[in-house]
Amino acid sequence: MTATLTDRKSEVLKYTQSLCEALEIDFRLYNTKQHRLSVEKEMNADYHNQCLQQIADGTYDFGYKYEIEEGKKYLKVIMIAHGSKSVHCFVDKNTGSVLKSASWRSPAKGERCNLLIANEREWALENADWSGGWLYKR
Repeated sequence: MTATLTDRKSEVLKYTQSLCEALEIDFRLYNTKQHRLSVEKEMNADYHNQCLQQIADGTYDFGYKYEIEEGKKYLKVIMIAHGSKSVHCFVDKNTGSVLKSASWRSPAKGERCNLLIANEREWALENADWSGGWLYKR
């Protein structure tokens, strides 16, 4: 394996980790917004105010996180929600191509973006949402 391929693979891993961080941030923002809306609509306001206070204190358990599982060809971005796991997307370890998942084991056809191309990576990090809507073809 050449140094260039090794460097590219480590770049892809680094950018995939950044993608996981962006997805977690998006979920936290979404969840916080939902608690605020519930308070405004007076839907179980005491509970939602308590959650908002825990968020402010840094003690709230959002219950969602994203992890990377490395396979032979792909990095699998896994969403873990309250103990359940699902595949959010796949990232080709060699090319940086981001692919929507077709199943637990395989990606759908068609690159959604490429993490090694700066403007596509920036788009992905700005638009990645926790629920995966950004992975549908544009």
